[in-house]
Amino acid sequence: MGKARRAAPDPAASDEAALVALLAAGLRLNASDNLWRVSGNTLPHRALLREAGGTWNRLDQCWDFAAEDPTARIAAALAALPAAVPGHNSGEAAEAARPHYWGHRGRVRERVLKAGAEALADYELLELLLFYSIERIDTKPLAKALLNRFGTLGDVFAADPAELREFEIDQRTLVHFRAMRETGRRLAERKVKDMPVLTNWQQLIDYCHAALAHEKTEQFRILFLDRKNVLIADEVQQRGTIDHTPVYPREVVKRALALNAAALILVHNHPSGDPKPSREDIEMTREVKTAAGALGISIHDHLVIGRKGHASFRSLGLL
Repeated sequence: MGKARRAAPDPAASDEAALVALLAAGLRLNASDNLWRVSGNTLPHRALLREAGGTWNRLDQCWDFAAEDPTARIAAALAALPAAVPGHNSGEAAEAARPHYWGHRGRVRERVLKAGAEALADYELLELLLFYSIERIDTKPLAKALLNRFGTLGDVFAADPAELREFEIDQRTLVHFRAMRETGRRLAERKVKDMPVLTNWQQLIDYCHAALAHEKTEQFRILFLDRKNVLIADEVQQRGTIDHTPVYPREVVKRALALNAAALILVHNHPSGDPKPSREDIEMTREVKTAAGALGISIHDHLVIGRKGHASFRSLGLL
């Protein structure tokens, strides 16, 4: 009898075995238009998927593979992983294989629920917020990097999208940052709305700081008050450049008359961070005061907001 001929491997069977290996590891594979996406239990296999040519897609929370089907490569890499030692050592081996941040998010959440968020450092608070827009990675290094680059939480939330893209911040996180910033502004606004602002001065300063301190260009805002100094409206009158905003006294007075305002508080920001009034600020304030005074409208103050604090024209003797 002749020697028995070995059967050639069945490609379909090999492909099926590779898919089974991925499923056994908790991984799911979807393919369309020369793009393969691996999702599921990807966290323990991050390094493996990256070495297999994958790219983490933060928006869709999956690993993207282009050009060719990665199934066989991933299955081979999974097969090459060291097996856990049977018996009592298997738990220790599994523990050793886990990343250092395994379970960290749960511990942070538990800490906040038990003791509150007040004790969290800025980077820890930012890290916590990033939990809800970026999944399956350690967000602590990113939180620290963002604060090192921009300085404060407010500066991070107000950063330009182009600057944030340097840190691979996706649209989901960008929207999250914008929502956080607007939430802070509205909370501060609530404390001064429908109240006499002159008797709630610190709350007014806090609100102006929340609204303007982290703007990248100058804004000129006007707080319109009624005869009891209750806030009627807060409006952006003009937007300018990084160091200049054109202000037209006639437009200021015209809007005050339309709202039936009895008094105004002028507010603008200095993106440089230094709130010291410039000569142009002083001259413009005098022009607005003259135009408003001719119609019986008072100017209570002009506040200049910067990241380093604020300046009050009335406190400085400029009004």
